[in-house]
Amino acid sequence: MLSKKTKYGIKALVYLAKQEDRHPVQISDISKSENISRKFLESILLTLRKNGILGSKKGKKGGYYLLKEPNEIPMTSVMRLLEGPIAMVPCVSLNFYEKCDDCPDENTCAVHTIMLKVRDQTLNIFRNTTLADLSN
Repeated sequence: MLSKKTKYGIKALVYLAKQEDRHPVQISDISKSENISRKFLESILLTLRKNGILGSKKGKKGGYYLLKEPNEIPMTSVMRLLEGPIAMVPCVSLNFYEKCDDCPDENTCAVHTIMLKVRDQTLNIFRNTTLADLSN
């Protein structure tokens, strides 16, 4: 299940991507428009800023803005920053692989087999979807 952090992060990024002038947008504007708790949103936007998705400007006309064009921000990046591993189980994760303690052989494990398919389809969707696709 998608966490609220990721859901709200995507909503905030789409809001920023829809701003035609790309000027900084105050947290209060995003929070009000997208119905997201300001305090929770601050944490999400800070994570995105620290990881090079957003920039910020302090002051009266300050706020957050996209550092890249929306078509240069793939959903794989956003998902991994906010949600963590894309795979549903650690034994099929590309970036966060861990062997399952209860599985003697991944090659014969039915859960592993189906989760590889789920991971591959999910990755295909996220890799081929950018912020621009969601904000049009």
